[in-house]
Amino acid sequence: MNFLKPITGSFACPAAENPTVVMIEAAYKQLGLDWLYVNLEVSPYALADAVHGAKAMGWRGFNCSIPHKVAVISHLDELGKSARLIGAVNTIVRQGDRWVGENTDGRGFVSALQKVISPKGKTIALLGAGGAARAVAVELALAGAKRILVINRSASRGGELVTHLSKHTSAASEFILWDKPFSVPEGVDILINATSIGLYPDVDGMPEIDVSSLSTSLVVADGIHNPPLTPFLKSAKQVGCQTVDGLEMLVQQGVLGVEYWTGFRPDASVMRAALENLHL
Repeated sequence: MNFLKPITGSFACPAAENPTVVMIEAAYKQLGLDWLYVNLEVSPYALADAVHGAKAMGWRGFNCSIPHKVAVISHLDELGKSARLIGAVNTIVRQGDRWVGENTDGRGFVSALQKVISPKGKTIALLGAGGAARAVAVELALAGAKRILVINRSASRGGELVTHLSKHTSAASEFILWDKPFSVPEGVDILINATSIGLYPDVDGMPEIDVSSLSTSLVVADGIHNPPLTPFLKSAKQVGCQTVDGLEMLVQQGVLGVEYWTGFRPDASVMRAALENLHL
């Protein structure tokens, strides 16, 4: 018998509210893999030691969450294409003796979105311009989005994201200052909340939008996974919009991570069910 289990895990600070371990363990069980996923709280000053420890112990890979997604890059050997464009990493994969940083944040979001609508050739309104919004915007552009409207309260950050998209992708992009309730313009196919508004414990939080500008032809997506049904999505559902929740995005990120580490693609429905059992 072999008592040496392959190890994966997550480095974050704080880590206690991270439910990823539940869905990854469900994926390993579904695939029949006797692997471990360990959720660890790693402070910024200890990140280098944690990465070196994972290397020394032969880990197969790990996730990095806030606040390590940028800082971890200096400890890696290589970055995948989207990770280079986004400038952040959330999934580290061991390839022989090399450690490669990937970013599944945006790809997970796009995979979840594609269950309802393809972003190819579409016009998308994106609320936010932070790290999550940057990952989503880059992946939407790589997936063939025609036009991306970046709506943000900070002109400098919003403008920087538009410049980045224009320089590195073929998608047309435009910045809109978010200084009043955002009214969705005609011609927008997809509206996305990529801010933290509505994330637990701010469960009543709602992005400042003009709900009357929503139409039944609009697909509305939210990156918030806890709770899955945010006030933003509730408002969209009441209008009759198709919606995509952040829980599905989290699941699709996990699917990609497990596939990177093991070479096998897990059943997303099993992973989502594991999370739903937590009553997120």
